[in-house]
Amino acid sequence: MKTYIAQRLGIGLLTLLGMSIVIFGMLRLAPGDIVDILFSTGGYVNPSERAAIEKELGLDRPVWVQYVEWIRQIVTGDLGKSYRYDLPAWEIIRPLIPVTLELAVLSLIVAVALGVPLGVISAVRQDTGLDYALRVFSLAGLSMPSFWLGMVIILSLVAWLGWIPPVTYVSPRENFWLHAVQFTLPALAVGYRSSALIMRITRSSLLEVMREDYIRTARAKGQSGRVVIWRHALQNAILPVVTVIGIEFAFLIGGLVVTETVFNLPGVARFLVEAILWRDYPIVQNLVMLIAFVVVTVNFLVDMAYMVLDPRIKYAD
Repeated sequence: MKTYIAQRLGIGLLTLLGMSIVIFGMLRLAPGDIVDILFSTGGYVNPSERAAIEKELGLDRPVWVQYVEWIRQIVTGDLGKSYRYDLPAWEIIRPLIPVTLELAVLSLIVAVALGVPLGVISAVRQDTGLDYALRVFSLAGLSMPSFWLGMVIILSLVAWLGWIPPVTYVSPRENFWLHAVQFTLPALAVGYRSSALIMRITRSSLLEVMREDYIRTARAKGQSGRVVIWRHALQNAILPVVTVIGIEFAFLIGGLVVTETVFNLPGVARFLVEAILWRDYPIVQNLVMLIAFVVVTVNFLVDMAYMVLDPRIKYAD
């Protein structure tokens, strides 16, 4: 097991290194930089002032030197300074992480709480009216964009209750009730879409397991249907579901751009788009690396969860 864990950690580090090169290179390939944007906004270009700003920001150095400096900053914990705000990048990024993390966790809780039980029910009641209704429910979730569903929720609250959620971010220390409502609504919208995918994976995986011989043997021994389904079948069908849950969580960390915009939440994904528009390299590079780190970490934790959930999986030392 130790050898496997070491190999997975090594692969994760190599993946992050490769991602850092891609992130750095792709960002530099985009036309223009923060200096171009500043001078285009001002409506004039003074070569001497432009050169002075580029030197101050370090943009006059060779690209490989800028990359090495960025990696050094990551290793030492100094993420550099925002070009646009002239503040340390970590001071800007730090308050964004809890917002996105809270929304992602709440959305995942909604997705799992809906997706897994409904997937089990759909599999057990295969080809019945309830199964068809649940399958339509899941298809609707996959078809409707979460941001559109969020807008529908907001408009429904206005039309039916004459009330609109807070249009600015409310801290839990300021008003816990409004904060909970502000995050519950987008969590329901995003979680519904994710639950649809989890439900379909749970259903298909459980149907495959229920055809195995050991399930028929358990039934023949007189065990109740509930024990057979929840203790034997689901336990062996859960691995693909865990994989999808991990992928969905990693997606939620960086894929909530429009949802955060609709509900006006100051999260990572929304701010990342603004930083890209301003070519704020330190902010963009570090935010995308943060998302890459979350994806690699989640994949590692999913692999570790396999060993706990399925004792048949053995990793040799």
